[in-house]
Amino acid sequence: MFERLGRVIVQRKAKVLVIFLITFIGAGAVGSLAFGRLDSGGYTNPNSESAKAYKYLQENFNIEDPAVVLVVDAGSRSVDDVTVVSDALALTAELKQVKNVSRTFSYWDMKAPQLKSTDGKAAYIFVYATKSDFDSLGEVAEVVTRTFEDKYRSLNLYSTGTGAAGNAINGQISKDLYKSEAIAIPLTFLLLLFIFGGLVASATPLVVGVSAILGSFFVIYLISLLTDVSIFAINLITGLGLGLGIDYSLLIVNRFREELHRGLSVNDAVIKTVATAGRTVFFSGLTIMVTLGSMLVFPLYFLKSFGYAGITVVAMAVIGALVPLPAMLALLGHRIDKYTVRKSALTPKEDGGWAKTAHFVMRRPVAVLLLTLVGLSVFAAPIKDIAFGQVDSKVLPKDHPAAIAARVADERFPGRESVPVEFVIENGAKFLGSAELMKYQEAISSTEGILYLTDAVTSGAILRFNAIHSMSPRSLPAEALIDELREIPAPDGTLIGGAAADYTDTQQGIADALPWALLWISVSVLLLLFIFTGSILLPIKAVLLNVLSLAATLGVVTWIFIDGNLANLLGGFTVTGTLDTGSVILIAVTTFGLSMDYEVFLLSRIKEEYEAGKSNSDAVAIGLQKSARIITAAAFVLAVVFGAFILGGVTSIKMLGFGVAFAILIDATIVRGLLVPALMRLFGAANWWAPKRLKRFTISH
Repeated sequence: MFERLGRVIVQRKAKVLVIFLITFIGAGAVGSLAFGRLDSGGYTNPNSESAKAYKYLQENFNIEDPAVVLVVDAGSRSVDDVTVVSDALALTAELKQVKNVSRTFSYWDMKAPQLKSTDGKAAYIFVYATKSDFDSLGEVAEVVTRTFEDKYRSLNLYSTGTGAAGNAINGQISKDLYKSEAIAIPLTFLLLLFIFGGLVASATPLVVGVSAILGSFFVIYLISLLTDVSIFAINLITGLGLGLGIDYSLLIVNRFREELHRGLSVNDAVIKTVATAGRTVFFSGLTIMVTLGSMLVFPLYFLKSFGYAGITVVAMAVIGALVPLPAMLALLGHRIDKYTVRKSALTPKEDGGWAKTAHFVMRRPVAVLLLTLVGLSVFAAPIKDIAFGQVDSKVLPKDHPAAIAARVADERFPGRESVPVEFVIENGAKFLGSAELMKYQEAISSTEGILYLTDAVTSGAILRFNAIHSMSPRSLPAEALIDELREIPAPDGTLIGGAAADYTDTQQGIADALPWALLWISVSVLLLLFIFTGSILLPIKAVLLNVLSLAATLGVVTWIFIDGNLANLLGGFTVTGTLDTGSVILIAVTTFGLSMDYEVFLLSRIKEEYEAGKSNSDAVAIGLQKSARIITAAAFVLAVVFGAFILGGVTSIKMLGFGVAFAILIDATIVRGLLVPALMRLFGAANWWAPKRLKRFTISH
C-alpha cells in the first residue's frame, strides 16, 4: 500500500503538491471561523448530582453564580461609616449600568452581617451577569475589573469570584502562551538547522506542521457545530501540530537522504522512503490517535476537546508527512542538501555513538537494567504523596490581582457566602417545617466546617436551603465535607450542589472514567504494536516501559509542585498541596502517546535490520544508531516547545510544560537508549515470537 502511494506521488508530484496546498489553505480559511465558536468552560461534570441541582436552582429560583465577587475595603473605617455607605451605594449604581450585568447584591442593600468581614472594615458586592455560562461570566468580570480596577472613590476594590478568577486564569494562560511561542519557535528553528544540517531541509517541517494545524482548525470548526469545544484545544493543535510535523519530517527526510546517499534515484528514494518511513509514520500516528482518543471517555468537555483536537491534529500530521512532504522531496531531489551548514548531519553512520552505546548495554544488560530501574524508581518514589485538585486562583502568580483578591476574601471573611453548599429537595415543599427536615438540618449544622444554614424556601414543589461553610470550595477538605454531608440520611429527592459539590462530582466523574480510558489505551496499543511488530513480547514491554517512564515523571512532578522543591528555579509558584487533575491526565495521555511514537520509530528500524538478516544484537545496535538520532532530536525539539510553558505564570501550565518535557527527554534517552537495548538483548529471539496462526494479522517490513 505504502509503496503504491509513493509511486503515485512521484508520478504526479507537482499536481499532488498544488492540490494539497490549495485544499489546506482553503481549510485554514474556513477553520479560522472556529475561534468564534469555542469557549473557555467545560471543567465540570454535566451528568452529576450537582449539575442536576444547579439546573433546578436556575429553573425554579433563578439562582446563578456571581460573575464578580467584589471585596470592598474601607481601609481604617467601618463599612457603616456614612462616607463609605455613600461611596458603596454609588459604586453599586454604576455596576448596574455595566453591559450584561443583570443585578447586584451587597451588604449595603440588606445589611446582612454574613456579607461583612470579621473586622467590620470590608464587605461584599455580588455582581451577576444576564447569562450564566462560563464565557458570559468571564466577559462581565473582565469589563468590571477593567472599569473599576482596584479603586473607587475612597474604597479599595478586590475582584474575585467564579467569573473573575476564570477570566484572570484564562487571560494569564493566553498571555503566557504567546510568550512561550515567541521563545519556542526561534529556538526550534535553530535546533532544526543543527539537526538537518541545511537550510532547505530545515524548512520542510513547516509544510507538515502548518498543514496539520490548518487542517485541524477546519475539522474542529465542524465539530464545534455539533458539540461544545474548549478554546484550549487550539493550544494542543498548535503544539502537537508543530511537534509531530517536526517528528515525522525528521523521519521522512532522514530516510530520503539515506536512500539518496545509498545511490538510489530521486524517485526510487521517495518510493522507498514512503514504503518504510511512511509506514512507520502511519502506525506511529495511529498509535498516538488511539491513545489521545481515550480522553473522549471523560465527562468534562474540556478533556473531550483535547481528544477531538489530538486525534485531528495527529491525523493531519500523518497526511502531511505522507502526501505533500514526499511530493516536495521528489521535486527537490538532491537540492534537499542545499545550503548545508553542518555536513556531518547529511550521512548518518551505522557505527556511531548510539551503536556503541547499544553494544555497551548489550554486553552487560542485567547491570544496566538494574541500575536504570533503580534510578527511575528514585524518580518515581515521591508519587506516593500525589494528591489531586482543580484549578483556582492559587495557580496564578502571588502578585496577580485575582490571587490577591482571593487571599483577602479567605483571610477577612468568616464563610464562603458566594459559594455555599446548595441543598435542593425535589417535591420537598411538603417537608417545610417537618420534624424530618429539622432533624436533617441539625445533622448538617453539626458537621465540622459548616458555619450556618439559611432559611428553607420553596418554589412550587421544590425546596431549597444553603449551608455556608469555611472551606475553599475546590480543595480536598471541601471534597471530604461533601462526602460527609452525602452520608447523612436525607429526605427523598435530596440533591447536594454548589461549587464544592461540583468539584467533588467532577473529580469522581474523572475517577470513574479513568479505568475505561486505561483499558482502551492498553488494549488498542497492544493490538496495534502486535500488528506492527509481529511480536507478543515487544508490545507488552513497550507498555510497561511507558508506565515506568510515566511513573518517574509523575514522581518528579509531585516532588516539585506538591512538595515545593525547585520552585524558584521554575519561576516561582504557589504550592497548593495538589496537582490539577486535568493537567495530570493531559500529561499522562500526551506523554504516553509520544513515547509510543518513539517506540514505533525504534522498533521499526530494528525489525527492518533483523528481517534483512542481521543478528538480534546487530539489529538492535544498527536500528538504535539509525533511529535514536531522530528520536532524541525530535524529543529535544518537543521538549523546547513544551518546556517554554515553564516560563508562564499559571502553575498548572508550568506543570504541564515541565511534565511533558521531562517525560519526553527521559523516554528518548534513558528508556530508548538503555532499557530497550538491555531488554532486547535479554529476550533474544523471543523478541520476535508469536503464534504462527496470529502472524497473518501482522505486517511485513
